[in-house]
Amino acid sequence: MNFGQLFSKFNSIKVTIVGDVMLDTYWWGNVDRISPEAPVPVVALKKKELRVGGAANVALNTVSMGAQTTIISVIGNDEDGKDLLRLLNENHINTGHILTSDKRVTTNKTRVMSRNQQMMRLDAEITSDLDRETEDRLLANVKEHFKKEQPDILIFEDYNKGILTERVITELISLCKEHHVVTSVDPKKKNFLAFKGVTIFKPNLKEVKEGLNLLIDHVGMDTLQEIHKALQEHLHHQVSLITLSEKGVFYQDGDKVKIIPTHIRNIADVSGAGDTVISVASLVYATTRDMHLAAEMANIAGGLVCEEVGTAAINKEKLLHECELLLR
Repeated sequence: MNFGQLFSKFNSIKVTIVGDVMLDTYWWGNVDRISPEAPVPVVALKKKELRVGGAANVALNTVSMGAQTTIISVIGNDEDGKDLLRLLNENHINTGHILTSDKRVTTNKTRVMSRNQQMMRLDAEITSDLDRETEDRLLANVKEHFKKEQPDILIFEDYNKGILTERVITELISLCKEHHVVTSVDPKKKNFLAFKGVTIFKPNLKEVKEGLNLLIDHVGMDTLQEIHKALQEHLHHQVSLITLSEKGVFYQDGDKVKIIPTHIRNIADVSGAGDTVISVASLVYATTRDMHLAAEMANIAGGLVCEEVGTAAINKEKLLHECELLLR
């Protein structure tokens, strides 16, 4: 495999991401004492940092890999929404099809950090499903985008914030089949079995257990193949890609099946690793149609971002170096 040539091909791939976008706010400070008012630490704040999260972090990962990236979602008509759009635009992500709504708020997860540890998290969000009118507007935006610039892959990024309703999921999968667009999904429990007919279904092991109501202790090849079979009975999808935390990733694509062990890393923070895995796996598969290669590279990428504190996009040059080192 010539990884230099492969990485250069990413520049011509068009990625569309539909799902729950959010703003990640980090307050960094020091803790030197306990509050006299309550048994809680007093954080002396030093700086504030804004990052993109959720589906927006997936977009940041695909654009960091060089792909032409469009994100489609619904945000609130608020300052957090303006900050989020600014960050996306600064990173050359197409936001022309993001809707604003007075009925929603922009999801903002505020983390208070000290010595690279999270002290507290405050969530501002609305998690109810989109109303019918907003669903119509969202679907119209996606269809308009498809007419103007047909993507190579559509990634569904579900965080249970109400953007991906059953109707939106069903109609967009149908649209992708009509236009021969590859689909992948990072699911959550609420709509876990709604993504019927997708190409790549990428839950983590905890989500699989919850989504299929499984009680399993030991997870080996036989168990994972049974899980793939159970998922296919519901979803009729092509590929299962299941992340196994420190044990790596499992994939099955027809008769091709493997557990790919993780590589040893200095883990600082696992947040955002799933976003990186779905981004890299989707992009590599859309480029090569090689699920084994996609899983190998996504496994490496997920480990690399865990070395960073907070949600962070994959570094293309680091990933290229690691692929050349580990996959030759």
